[in-house]
Amino acid sequence: MTRRLPFPSTLTFAAALVLLTPAGGGPVALAAGVVPDEDGVLRLGPSDSIPTITLEEALERAGRLDPAYVAAVRQVSDARWNWRAAVSAFVLPSVSAQLSATSYSNQFFNIGTGEPASEIVDARLEGSLNLFNGFSKVYDLKRANAELEGARAAELLARFTTGLFTEVDFFDLLAQHELERVVSERVGRATEQLAVARARVIAGAAVQTDSLQLLLELTEARLELLRQSSRRRVAQYQLGRRVGVAGPVDAVLAEPLEAPDLPLLEGEAVEEALESSPQILTARADERAAEALAKSARGSYLPSLELFGRITSTDETFFPDAVTRNAVGLRVSLPIWNGAQREIAVSRANTTLEVARATRSDLERSLRRDVVEAYEAYEAARAAQELAAQAVLVARENLRVQQERYRAGATTILDLLSADVRLAEAEAGLVQARYTTRLALSTLEAILGRKLL
Repeated sequence: MTRRLPFPSTLTFAAALVLLTPAGGGPVALAAGVVPDEDGVLRLGPSDSIPTITLEEALERAGRLDPAYVAAVRQVSDARWNWRAAVSAFVLPSVSAQLSATSYSNQFFNIGTGEPASEIVDARLEGSLNLFNGFSKVYDLKRANAELEGARAAELLARFTTGLFTEVDFFDLLAQHELERVVSERVGRATEQLAVARARVIAGAAVQTDSLQLLLELTEARLELLRQSSRRRVAQYQLGRRVGVAGPVDAVLAEPLEAPDLPLLEGEAVEEALESSPQILTARADERAAEALAKSARGSYLPSLELFGRITSTDETFFPDAVTRNAVGLRVSLPIWNGAQREIAVSRANTTLEVARATRSDLERSLRRDVVEAYEAYEAARAAQELAAQAVLVARENLRVQQERYRAGATTILDLLSADVRLAEAEAGLVQARYTTRLALSTLEAILGRKLL
């Protein structure tokens, strides 16, 4: 059956992307503070610092460690051996060797040597080559070719799926860092505003409830900061698990991420997905393999032709060489009735073919929706990112004005708190827009099976 990539039906996530650059230049190497154990798993060393990793390093490491991708690579190896076996069946015979030694309590006439004996040693070398078996070898080769192509497409799909999940964890951690910064700034603003409110209350320019309102805002901001710190910590361990580190790992971008125009139109992306997407290639390969299996099963109604040869050597001692006989023959067999096992095999093969065709047809329809969803999500997120950046500027200016008005006694504490909340929401919205943009791009790349930018 074709394995579908679990693309999200809606590109919304709790965390968001932040475009961070290293404060001191390049990223810290992953090896710092990390030591491999006997199993090759990286673990935190004696250093208290958390190791950092770039996106390229995370993708490279996750590709070697993800069980789904490792399984896909091994399936390619298995499919390649099945193909070799199908090819060799045309030219290479089946060969077997056998050596047996038997001792009896009484002597008997050894038909091999023509003399009485109580022991017999028999050596046999047999070989057979199937010349015709209802075209099954031809269809077996076609099925092996289809399975090999499907395995390669599945490996490519698994690679991009692993990359997508790795990027989700990587950018989720960056988002948690940025959201923690947003909440920390909220705590700082609440602290400053509380000091101003207390000074105005002491001076008689404001009522006691102003400082109480700000004290409540400060308490809520500190509580949210604790929660956000916990989410960031969990995200560090999740990224560590993804890249094979038994402990927390921090993410760092080697260079800022951008969101340029896509190099193809939406219609071109749909056509490319229907032509060369790893999902559709796998589904079509499964259909071809099922069709070859069905035809091979029908070939069991035809007679088979087999060429065989045998060399037998018999003696009373090891190694037997007293009597050697050679035999060469041609065997023709015609199956008539085997308890309906042949009919059951044909029916099951036809069922597999019908399911494969239905799966491929449904996948072609769903791919159109998936491509349009990811494409539109990317374009919408880009536009939302620009609007969110403007909203942050407006919210900051609005807060600045409300702070000045509150100091001058021209506005209420509720207006000031409302402006502060709007700024925090605008900054979180900007982070969300950036993350959604990157996730939509990664999703579209996973569908197409290639990098776009």
